Amino acid sequence: MARVVVEVMPKPEILDPQGKAVAEVLARLGIDDVTGVRQGKRFEVHLAGEATEENLTQIRQAAEEVLANSLLEDVVSVHVAGLD
Repeated sequence: MARVVVEVMPKPEILDPQGKAVAEVLARLGIDDVTGVRQGKRFEVHLAGEATEENLTQIRQAAEEVLANSLLEDVVSVHVAGLD
């Protein structure tokens, strides 16, 4: 059984109020080196068998069509997760 992780982030030109709020809190906590924060989404897709290039390609296509809002977000990563 494989676990595939899909990461989706806001497009660079899209404002990220949640990321901005987190950055402000970090600054209030005294963490001064942070220059910005972007908040994204993570999906875990569990497969019955092993991950193949074919099903990774299918998952990436599905992620771009279903998991990400193509007007606002990009799928930035689709990879097989390590065993925990």
